[in-house]
Amino acid sequence: MDQIDLERLKEAVQLLESPSWTAKITDIIGMPIEWAIKKLPEGAGQIVSKATEIAIRKALVASIATMDRKYSGKPFRGWHKLAAATSGGIGGFFGLPGLVIELPISTVIMLRSIADIARGEGEKIEDIETQMACIEVFAFGGRKRSDEASETGYYGVRIGLATTLREAAQYITERGLVEEGAPAIVRLIARIASRYSVPVIDKIAAQGAPILGSAGGATINYLFINHFQSMARGHFIVRNLERKWGEDAARAEYQNVAKPYNV
Repeated sequence: MDQIDLERLKEAVQLLESPSWTAKITDIIGMPIEWAIKKLPEGAGQIVSKATEIAIRKALVASIATMDRKYSGKPFRGWHKLAAATSGGIGGFFGLPGLVIELPISTVIMLRSIADIARGEGEKIEDIETQMACIEVFAFGGRKRSDEASETGYYGVRIGLATTLREAAQYITERGLVEEGAPAIVRLIARIASRYSVPVIDKIAAQGAPILGSAGGATINYLFINHFQSMARGHFIVRNLERKWGEDAARAEYQNVAKPYNV
């Protein structure tokens, strides 16, 4: 791998292996996020679980139905942040009950931004593999407490999702999304949503902090989309380098660069 691509790989590793989402919201609310999570009302986990599954389902439908060759032009990362912040402000006003409405909107907005980033790294948006890779980004947002050490790194997550993504892509290629209740589609949504729910519950806990309101919801959502844009950039840099240098070579170099992050 030449020096230019090695520097790009280092950028990707920094983005993917040291996510700063929790640290940033902890700074904003001035208290540990674990404290804020404990203050969530009873049943919050079920609401988040429902909202994330709806959000991933909507994003999947949007990716298959609208991500095609016509989706082109320069990335509008700033516009996507503004739109997500606005929806977050509305969600912050209505609190936890508004999550089921607000989160799918924010997620589809983020999907558009993720697709922009993917295209900028040479991905063909009309390909089902790219569309699955865009949905996959939502699994990189947070690390579940039940994760084994081998599952927490970027490649660990990718390996864990590979079969599910491949089966869903094959099903959609053959039949489309006419049967959203098909086992392959249900498994994909459940797997991605379970990981996506981790940063979402952090987001909701932060928005419910005493010092935050509607304006705070907008700020948190701005950081939320910025975090996933960073995950997307790292993800698609790696995929770009895999296409150029081969998957095995790129992965070996990635793991070498990532060693200090996994100590």
